[in-house]
Amino acid sequence: MKIAIVVPCYNEEEMLPETTRQLLGIAERLKTECLADATLLYVDDGSRDRTWELIRAHAAENPCVHGLKLAHNRGHQQALWAGLDWASEHADAAISIDADLQDDVEAILSMVREFQNGKDIVYGVRKVRTTDTWFKRVTAQGFYRFVKWLGGDILYNHADFRLMSRRALKALQEFPERNMFLRGMVYSLGFPHSVVYYDRRERLAGESKYPLGKMLSFALDGITSFSVKPLRFIVYLGLFFILIALAAIVYALVSYFQGHVVPGWASLLVSLWFIGGAILLAVGTIGEYVGKIYSEVKRRPRYFIEQSV
Repeated sequence: MKIAIVVPCYNEEEMLPETTRQLLGIAERLKTECLADATLLYVDDGSRDRTWELIRAHAAENPCVHGLKLAHNRGHQQALWAGLDWASEHADAAISIDADLQDDVEAILSMVREFQNGKDIVYGVRKVRTTDTWFKRVTAQGFYRFVKWLGGDILYNHADFRLMSRRALKALQEFPERNMFLRGMVYSLGFPHSVVYYDRRERLAGESKYPLGKMLSFALDGITSFSVKPLRFIVYLGLFFILIALAAIVYALVSYFQGHVVPGWASLLVSLWFIGGAILLAVGTIGEYVGKIYSEVKRRPRYFIEQSV
């Protein structure tokens, strides 16, 4: 049985030597315990440092190490998709893990055992979020709950650390969309699955590749990829404002016939600002969905491979 460990990389020259050492150690243990023959696939997502040079050097030293270099920075999800594409042709299953090694590599052994027991997908799920800052912990948990409330099918506290069988990989390739939210797409496949819990660790070196701006963009992609409830909410918001308008008309007519003169400039000013903000929010929400439609209908390739080793 062949397992491909897929590792998307972006400017990870500081982490790469330690990542390679630990993952090759896991690959050796998989072989020693007669679980699987493992290969390590790095996907360089257009890094601007020495990441690709290090990948080539590791590949020259060890035949278990492979590398793909994307022609341009396409983002984490696209780089991961490129690695899963490769794995679907070269392995019986793929395990995706980030290069920062905050996900516990020891959990890979448990994932492979679950795969041998007939599971097509094995999710790595964090036990707790004690290593996160207060802000990141609150926003991440709020995101999972919000997506659930919107009707999205997503596994709580699961990111992109998972095992997928070749059957699951082939099924995932049937998804045509370019705006990808893989943790939701994979969970919607419905194949037999299980969960492996682990403790997330601190990053050993380098900086996080997901600052606040990217996290917000990623969250927005997740919400709009799996739910149309924000559009429905705009309808409800419009109905709410119509009710307010009807109440205001009744109040104005009653005041007129009773002879009361109410200047009302303050209430008018507040109403204009509030309604104007609501309109801009509604237009922006619609625009987000229209923008996704624009990206999808062009059907551009997800990525181009510049080099491989």
